[in-house]
Amino acid sequence: MIWLTLLMALPLAGSVAVALVPKANEKLIKQTAFITTLIVMGTTIAMAVNFQRDNVELQFIEKYSWIPSFGINYALGIDGLALVLILMSTILAPVVVLAGWNESHGGRWSIKSFYILILVLETMMIGVFAATDVFLFYVIFEAMLIPVYFLIGGYGSGERAAAAVKFLIYSLFGGLLMLASIIALYVMSGAQGGHTFDLKALSQLEMSSTTQNLLFLGFFIAFAIKAPLWPLHTWLPDAADSATPGTSVLLLGVLDKVGTFGMIRYCLTLFPEASRTFTPLILVLAVISIVYGAILAIGQRDLKRLIAFTSISHFGFITMGIFAMTSQGYSGAALYMFNHGFSTAALFLVGGWMISRRGSSTIADFGGLQRITPVMAWMFFIAGMSSLALPGLSSFVSEFLVLVGTFTRYPVHAVIATFGIVLAALYILIPVQKALHGPTTPGNENLSDLNLREKIAIAPIIAIIIALGFYPSPLLNVINPAATHVIAQLGFSDPVPTSGEK
Repeated sequence: MIWLTLLMALPLAGSVAVALVPKANEKLIKQTAFITTLIVMGTTIAMAVNFQRDNVELQFIEKYSWIPSFGINYALGIDGLALVLILMSTILAPVVVLAGWNESHGGRWSIKSFYILILVLETMMIGVFAATDVFLFYVIFEAMLIPVYFLIGGYGSGERAAAAVKFLIYSLFGGLLMLASIIALYVMSGAQGGHTFDLKALSQLEMSSTTQNLLFLGFFIAFAIKAPLWPLHTWLPDAADSATPGTSVLLLGVLDKVGTFGMIRYCLTLFPEASRTFTPLILVLAVISIVYGAILAIGQRDLKRLIAFTSISHFGFITMGIFAMTSQGYSGAALYMFNHGFSTAALFLVGGWMISRRGSSTIADFGGLQRITPVMAWMFFIAGMSSLALPGLSSFVSEFLVLVGTFTRYPVHAVIATFGIVLAALYILIPVQKALHGPTTPGNENLSDLNLREKIAIAPIIAIIIALGFYPSPLLNVINPAATHVIAQLGFSDPVPTSGEK
């Protein structure tokens, strides 16, 4: 069965169905979009059931000639990491639609356009994780910018136009660097047997160390911008601050994972020698991201910018786990991507509800919410505790694996990164204290608690956060074989612990 093509086609079909609904029938537009995302989620779960977790090779492979004169194919396939990220994407999509039932109101364009953009973006999110032809990946990687640009610029708030343009400029710059590397790979493949964009074939090309290093940088910079990694992060706070909460969930929860996914799928696979060469530098950048993002988050007064800076710190952990070159670090990074998607989604969604009720995003304006809106306050508290990796919640396991996997090979980096956990306690507990506890801030007395729709929307996210905190094995059983396989392909083996005996 062509699972991946079906998954990509369903949201596109849904977007066509939405387009056919009369613009005035807003309720039917929303219902059509929501039902579409539910069908996509159900199909993804069915595909996951058929995934062979012990098979380290790509599965559900599809390959059709697309532009034969240039050796370009429509080629798809997934491993454990791609499956986990597609599953995360398709679970978050219906949550975003339901949670943001009214957030498209007041946009520059119609509600119909809003949901068409969301569904088209879902198709691209699935495609970018499934593509195994490098040219196809690049096309989807760049095409994703279009719906995100219009979602930020058309339905955001504040300086939304400037934020959308900044996001676009950064992303296009990185994409052009990657395109240059892709063209170079294509030319070299022609000189070594036949022009191709096939990922597996390109990974077997022979190239000098200098060439590999230069091409690696073209890919890595593009992915570091998308992730984002310090110092290429500056577009993110503005985009998160201006976008609607639902768009922010997809932007930070899913699209930014394309960057860290690309580091694994393309940087490590195509340029193993260069990956080893640049590992010390990348680990330094990752540690800086962890500490820098956390310190800036502590000083934020705006709730949405706070969440954005915490994500910069989290992506530092993910990048560090990837380049620790251990199976524990890789597994932790992959699990971190999934868990971060849900903890960030919870923060942005609940934060968005708080902001819409209060009419302000200033943290100090939310004092005493625990007494006025207890359910909303508790949801924000659980999301915050997951963000700081409290034991018993999902992020703890992934952060622990990243630190353990890094410490066995790079103990200094791991120790410094651990300081980020201390800072995380500050950047979460301080706003929790200001917003949820203490005296009720004037203007909060009549705020309403979560309604039934909002409770239904946030419930699966909170359930996943708690369930994976106690039982992460279902995901790790899928991720671990791929982690061991990738590390072995790079020529590494996990360090063997020593007893200290002579």
